[in-house]
Amino acid sequence: MGKTTGYLEFDRKEPGYRKRGERVRDYQPVEKRLSVDSIKKQAARCMDCGTPFCFSMGCPLGNIIPEFNDMVFRERWEDALNLLLEKNCFPEFTSAICPAPCETACILNINDDAVTIRQIEKEIIEMGFNKGFVQPEPPAERIDRSVAVVGSGPAGLTVAQTLNRAGCNVTVFEKEQRVGGLLRYGIPDFKFDKSILDRRITLMSAEGVVFESGTSVGNDISLEYLNRRFDAVCLCGGAMRPRDLQVPGRNLKGVYFAMDFLVQQNKLLLGEDIKGELITAKDRKVVIIGGGDTGSDCLGTALRQGAKEVHQFEIMPEPPCKRAESNPWPEWPNIRRTSSSHKEGGVRKWSVSTVKFTGDDKEHLTGIHCKEVAWEKSHGRMVFEVLEGTEFDVAADMALLAMGFTGLNDDVLEGMELKRDPHDGIWTDEQRMTSMDGIFSAGDMRIGQSLVVRAIADGQAAAKDILLYLQRSK
Repeated sequence: MGKTTGYLEFDRKEPGYRKRGERVRDYQPVEKRLSVDSIKKQAARCMDCGTPFCFSMGCPLGNIIPEFNDMVFRERWEDALNLLLEKNCFPEFTSAICPAPCETACILNINDDAVTIRQIEKEIIEMGFNKGFVQPEPPAERIDRSVAVVGSGPAGLTVAQTLNRAGCNVTVFEKEQRVGGLLRYGIPDFKFDKSILDRRITLMSAEGVVFESGTSVGNDISLEYLNRRFDAVCLCGGAMRPRDLQVPGRNLKGVYFAMDFLVQQNKLLLGEDIKGELITAKDRKVVIIGGGDTGSDCLGTALRQGAKEVHQFEIMPEPPCKRAESNPWPEWPNIRRTSSSHKEGGVRKWSVSTVKFTGDDKEHLTGIHCKEVAWEKSHGRMVFEVLEGTEFDVAADMALLAMGFTGLNDDVLEGMELKRDPHDGIWTDEQRMTSMDGIFSAGDMRIGQSLVVRAIADGQAAAKDILLYLQRSK
């Protein structure tokens, strides 16, 4: 490594966030950037560990992390970029929003602070754009094969770029007005600057990828039509069917799905027309049901919209601050995480079960009745018991359901008898082909709701499978 004693000389350094009072008044990215000198020192912390768990067990893409850390320390930026791009086609996405499983698997994380891999990755790709190392890479020649990609989220963009650079004629179909899928509409701007996405879309267009936005497969055109017109089709439409909460009062006005709330706010920032009811937290008492990333995004958005107060309830027990003995390194640590949004305000509470929503005579939400629960392991599974006598009420005129997702929306599959898997995703064989010849799937539609980095990894694998199929079907 560039500095074998670096991990002994330098402490982990985080970039930090903009001041709370400043950032809650806008939707600009909250995370700062480390200086180049700081990044070099952070790269110097990478050990000559022999068995780098960071990429062998941590990173779904298998990024060659120790080597590009060494190159960053030696200021070999272009070499570091080329090595990074060998495994990760969109490091500007992962370095912004990935929870960095590579860092939790870092050897240093056994008894010290892990290397700041995500920040190093961000500096490599941004340096690449700033210095002009990143340029359009159209294929040297085209092959007489066409592929339709349905959905322009991380998996769809990965499939499209990979196949296009291999010489295929690729068209991406996106139902929304703008390309990007979850990256565009699901993630708040304060977490992910959309100019980063626009920059990549511009690059892909220059390479020859065709984007057809505002085109809903299953409504505007059928999947059967795409199957006839193209040599292969890859379904990458996500799995965004939200988990509902069927308790008394669910139909009261003021109870919404979290993604409806988040998507609408992103559309407002884009200047798009809003169809139906305007969902806003301004001057309202908001309760978010669900303690994951989507709930955290709702919290940050509600505060920016001017909510009076915000509570976030999670039915699971509060995680420990440090790893439990039953959760050893290099497993993903089940610990309490505090996002930038949590640091901005709101009240968090764990082990809470929502019993019912209450409302007024006009059927508007006025409050939520809850009970506390206790968790224990039974037959290898965690189960909870409602604790009697722990009832409490919270005043609320807005509730956001952020309890995860249960499967894919069916519109795209209209009229097509595609086999489903036990989790209501699209069944595929080992080559990621569905039950219909020539139709493939990648990302959340196939593997279920997951991380952006896993969607990219699945998209890369699907693109390779599609290329092999096209070669066999000549």
